[in-house]
Amino acid sequence: MEWKRWQNALLAGLGASLAIALLGWLDLGWQLPLLMAPFGASCVLLFSLPQSPLARPQNVLGGHLLAAAVGLLVQGLPLPLEIKLALGVGLAIVLMQGLGLIHPPAGANPLLVLLTAQSWPFLWQTVLPGALLLIVIAAGYRRLSRKPAPALA
Repeated sequence: MEWKRWQNALLAGLGASLAIALLGWLDLGWQLPLLMAPFGASCVLLFSLPQSPLARPQNVLGGHLLAAAVGLLVQGLPLPLEIKLALGVGLAIVLMQGLGLIHPPAGANPLLVLLTAQSWPFLWQTVLPGALLLIVIAAGYRRLSRKPAPALA
């Protein structure tokens, strides 16, 4: 049993490494802004816990898009930054949970958006294609490694 746990851990780490390497190569080599820190945390769910409801494709994509959009909306409010940060994370959680799209790594998106002063193109230039690529890479990797897919319901 001990070996099986380490085998699964090695496969998860390899899958995550390949996913981040591809995003990094596209980001740095092709100058496509596809990499953001929360995607590293998404890889934990996608490759270590692929059957978790938190790793469902709709949760990964919806959670990241929703939380980043909340951060972008909150950014325009005439409030102190610390209030925007708190409001952004809180609202992102409310909306993700209310819509059934909880993806914990996305909870960092409002912080990222606000602390780096992102603008709306960040949503469709980084968040959308990056999340989609992670989902596709994880699905392909699961298929190759014969791991079960997450439940869609």
